[in-house]
Amino acid sequence: MISLIYLIPISIGLGAIGLGSFIWCINNDQYDDVDGAAQRILFQDDTCPDLNNGPRGHGPVNRSGFGGSSNS
Repeated sequence: MISLIYLIPISIGLGAIGLGSFIWCINNDQYDDVDGAAQRILFQDDTCPDLNNGPRGHGPVNRSGFGGSSNS
């Protein structure tokens, strides 16, 4: 029974920390868009640039940093 003197305040303190963390998340819009990430994974966005094509689809970009043609 003497252990309850220690366990009850510890459990109340941990519960208060958890509740405070939850309220902080709600107030700082941490749960604002719960479906957005799931939809971004499932549906391809056509506005994303293709890394294999250069600007405006004019063929591959030379990524070597030395200039010239990328077809060696």
